[in-house]
Amino acid sequence: MVTNEQSLNRWRLVLGKQAEASIDFSGGEEIQNLTDMEELLEYLYSRAGGEDVRGTGRSGGLDPSHLQAAEWINKVRELFPRQTAEVLERHALEEFHMTELLTDKEVLEKITPDMNLLKCVLQLRHLMKGEVLETAKRIAAKVAEELRKKLENSVRRSILGRIDRNTSSPLHSARNLDIQKTIRRNLKHYDPETQQLILQDVYFSSRVKRFSTWRVIIAIDESGSMLGSVIYSAVMAQILAKLPFADVKLIIFDTSVVDLSGEAEDPAEVLMSVQLGGGTDIGKALAYCEGLVETPAKTCILCVTDLGEGGSESRLLNISHNIIESGVKLNFLTALDEDANPAYDRRLGQKLADMGAFVGALTPDQLGDYIGRMFG
Repeated sequence: MVTNEQSLNRWRLVLGKQAEASIDFSGGEEIQNLTDMEELLEYLYSRAGGEDVRGTGRSGGLDPSHLQAAEWINKVRELFPRQTAEVLERHALEEFHMTELLTDKEVLEKITPDMNLLKCVLQLRHLMKGEVLETAKRIAAKVAEELRKKLENSVRRSILGRIDRNTSSPLHSARNLDIQKTIRRNLKHYDPETQQLILQDVYFSSRVKRFSTWRVIIAIDESGSMLGSVIYSAVMAQILAKLPFADVKLIIFDTSVVDLSGEAEDPAEVLMSVQLGGGTDIGKALAYCEGLVETPAKTCILCVTDLGEGGSESRLLNISHNIIESGVKLNFLTALDEDANPAYDRRLGQKLADMGAFVGALTPDQLGDYIGRMFG
């Protein structure tokens, strides 16, 4: 139960030092901790321009007497509950752009690796050098690996969706029940008097691929608005590259095209190669993809883009038409992440859809289902 004393202390932390004339910290030995907590909050929220959440105008500068970023992270983790500390770190990165948190190796190592941190790392990678950059690469690898573990099983099941009747499966579910084999193997246990079949053993089938080799060409628009989709695309490329039926080609593009096919199984390397921002030439990227096609009927192009074409729209439409007419399955993924909330040029998207391309936003699981149907 929260006491009046605790409630007043919390209000003092919310209101800041300007409330010290009206509300004093209380609590004996806890006062020093509360004072330190207030200093940590001041370090962060004094960066707000104009009126901040505590209602006063503050300048955004820091003088030498203020906390350094590394000390700030250490004390936040020491004095605040974990959930509160993570909220403060997120505010520091996303709202107040404390880039020193990402240019100090010691600080970077103390922040919990997650999707938000990875996005910040990728956006600020150009500020990083030496050990800081190596630490950033390890963060990219850790987050990408966690995403892979989260997605791989469901995506593989979606794609490798045919039933192998010759191999028993350790996964016992109604979906995998092999009824014919179960009946056949238990016929010897049939009871003529009761006319019942006694099932002493139940058999399940496993899922295996029954596909010939497909070439999957993934082209990733590296513009800043596509950042979440870029991360998921790199992880999906790794998952697909490990499948026995898929020959994966991976490129990233803005106004230039970079072929990272040799890095398809290393999403961290792909992500650290991304140069966010700049223009976008989708037509140029598709022209490069067209040059990678060997067997059109066994080729799928996944272009992950918001369709914000900065080059010639007519060229993009002409190349897309030629690719579709050749028999290649052409897909424009306007978003590829857990939320799949698309923000794209719908007018251009409709033109591409009208000529036969798939245009839409998908979650990774939905993409797995889609590819499974395509190759089935």
